[in-house]
Amino acid sequence: MHTDKLPQKAAIYRMVMPEHICPFGLKARHLLRSKGYEVDDHWLTTRAQTDAFKAEHDVETTPQVFIEGVRIGGYDDLRRYFGKAVPGPEATSYRPVVVVFTMAALLALAISWVVLGSLFTVRALEWFIALAMSILALLKLRDLESFSSMFLGYDLLAQRWVPYAWLYPFGEALAGILMVAGALLWLSIPVALVIGCVGAVSVFKAVYIDKRELKCACVGGDSQVPLGFVSLTENLMMVGMALWMLIKLWWH
Repeated sequence: MHTDKLPQKAAIYRMVMPEHICPFGLKARHLLRSKGYEVDDHWLTTRAQTDAFKAEHDVETTPQVFIEGVRIGGYDDLRRYFGKAVPGPEATSYRPVVVVFTMAALLALAISWVVLGSLFTVRALEWFIALAMSILALLKLRDLESFSSMFLGYDLLAQRWVPYAWLYPFGEALAGILMVAGALLWLSIPVALVIGCVGAVSVFKAVYIDKRELKCACVGGDSQVPLGFVSLTENLMMVGMALWMLIKLWWH
């Protein structure tokens, strides 16, 4: 006679307090349930209760997951138990760059559709580059000090004149926004040309001549994106956009 397999049992101990609900506890519970486990959800509702639990099980953190009575550990340990990747804090990742360029492309297509009634237009490509510049500038401006510190590690102009490390993202934002609007091109073109050319030369020297292994500040000072092709592409896009706008001005 066919019988359904009973779900495996798991227990999770997590902090649930008025001032704090542990996000990793919620993630661990969700992961267990998504794997078909019947979860016995234990709340640690006071700091004293949490400290007592840690002392009893000789652990330093919560949540703690037990499967069939065997302690697995915290959320990262649970992910490893299920064979899922757990990237370290210093792990290289191109995800922020992919997200920026994907969002810029989708926004450019949306604007092109609304304004011009067509998705794939020359103006859409212009908006894509200008929007990407604006978003990248926004990420740098989130933590200007952190960005400037990383940027000073390789930018040739910033190393000679430190204030440029703080001015760079403002210049990128200004050029990007003006190019989205198609306004004040007499200002946006030289700004994009200068920062793009200096940036491209700096990255090329640091990576391809000096062979240095650095992190790219293109998406902010907390970036784990390696300095190289991505940052070079960002700068060459600015140069290309500036030259294209200059040609358009010349034609008109």
